[in-house]
Amino acid sequence: MSPTSILIIAHAPLAHALRSCALHVFPDCGPFVGAVDVQPNLSPDETLGSARIMLDQLGGPGIKGVLVLTDIFGATPCNVAHKLVDGVSSKLVAGVNLPMLLRSVSYRHETLDALVTRAVAGGTQGVMQVAITAPQNQARRKNDQDKYDHQQ
Repeated sequence: MSPTSILIIAHAPLAHALRSCALHVFPDCGPFVGAVDVQPNLSPDETLGSARIMLDQLGGPGIKGVLVLTDIFGATPCNVAHKLVDGVSSKLVAGVNLPMLLRSVSYRHETLDALVTRAVAGGTQGVMQVAITAPQNQARRKNDQDKYDHQQ
């Protein structure tokens, strides 16, 4: 099955920072994960031009589609991305976070529709409140939080 490329469009410097994190975990993902940082001093049209170039580079031979990830629905990065995607060979998901990106990289050989589902699941499942409790088999110390502080 042909792989899917991933394009991150986000407020600067988030897009490149997320791409760097993905490269840290998956060192071989560089050729199929692109990033466009939306700079405050550039117009949306200038950013759209850069994003189109990156989308063309990522959609090369053997690529079945491009998943576009943006940070905030309704903000400039999402609005630029919305002008890029066609809904068939490219899809858009807003609310990108690192769990979403890593899940997308992990499952990029699935169909584009399946990858969208995986991305959204990865993003939502990666957000959780973490309870603060004493490690197993360790006695509580005098200054530890109350035993009920961790309950949700």
